[in-house]
Amino acid sequence: MIKVFTAQNFIEVAFWRNYLEQHGIACQIKNEFLGAAAGELPPTECWPELWINDERDEQLAQKYLASDPLGEQDLPAWRCSFCGEESDGQFSHCWNCEKEKPIETN
Repeated sequence: MIKVFTAQNFIEVAFWRNYLEQHGIACQIKNEFLGAAAGELPPTECWPELWINDERDEQLAQKYLASDPLGEQDLPAWRCSFCGEESDGQFSHCWNCEKEKPIETN
């Protein structure tokens, strides 16, 4: 077994466990319930850790961990047709007037 990932947030570690398992890499989370010991132990020692069962999968696991599985994109900013304010591309509604982002037609 080899540790490939750790994070303060359990949800992030669980996401990567599920992602790796869906890609055929057997793994498990350690320290899942150790958060209660923070204070008695150094906090980073209590963080959940993701371990893969087979060391031969390490290179592939690291490749997946470095990827962008959620497909985040650098979307261009857009201008609200109602109030004229500019919003970042990832937002579906105007920050100012809460009107929905217009549907792009090409």
